[in-house]
Amino acid sequence: MEYLPKGLYKMSDTLVSLRNIKKSYGRKIALDDLSVDLFKGQIIGLFGPNGCGKTTLLKIMAGLIHDYNGSVLIDGSFPSPETKQIVAFLPDRIFLYDWMNAGQALSFFRDFYADFDYDKAKALLEKFSLSSKDKIKSMSKGMQEKLLLSLIMSRKAKLYLLDEPLAGVDPAAREAILDFILQNHSKDSIILMATHLINDLEQMFERVVFMGEGRVLVDDSVENIKSRGVSIEDAFKEVFRHDAW
Repeated sequence: MEYLPKGLYKMSDTLVSLRNIKKSYGRKIALDDLSVDLFKGQIIGLFGPNGCGKTTLLKIMAGLIHDYNGSVLIDGSFPSPETKQIVAFLPDRIFLYDWMNAGQALSFFRDFYADFDYDKAKALLEKFSLSSKDKIKSMSKGMQEKLLLSLIMSRKAKLYLLDEPLAGVDPAAREAILDFILQNHSKDSIILMATHLINDLEQMFERVVFMGEGRVLVDDSVENIKSRGVSIEDAFKEVFRHDAW
């Protein structure tokens, strides 16, 4: 089912447009003729089993993968160093040097990104009980996730791409992070979050996309799905029951 804006979005609200994207790793098809549009102001959940192409899709939008077929437009432009400046990508693994401490990570982002709000990031560290002197290599998985989210969400980007951002975060900290994301989400930006935590996070999404074998299987509003009397998790299970895709 294709997502169609209900009069709330105009074509001018389209921030990301992907058409007929195909990407393979050898004989393995990662993305299979995938097309989707993303609109400003949305928080979107991206769901699917491991290996369905979610990470590849995020990396293409982030400008980290170039050898694919199809068309990608980010804010009306093809992926380039310029579009990278409006995209904030959180990968599913640590990307900072392990010799750094949290304070050095903040300074690294301040020097690298002109849109980085250092004071906001520093306040987030305190909110998550992280010290600027904490070494990355000594942090737990959950602490690293909090640091990375503090860095990424302190950029004034237009497109936030989050790949399993809460996988190692305890439920209490997860709630604080979600509150922060919701409070700081701009009507001019998009948050696209790939996650397996459907039940825990479905309340924050306006729209969900289900992927399977490199294709979009469902693209619908949360409101529309719930109007049929089912939760997002139940809808997901129904789609993937018996490997039906």
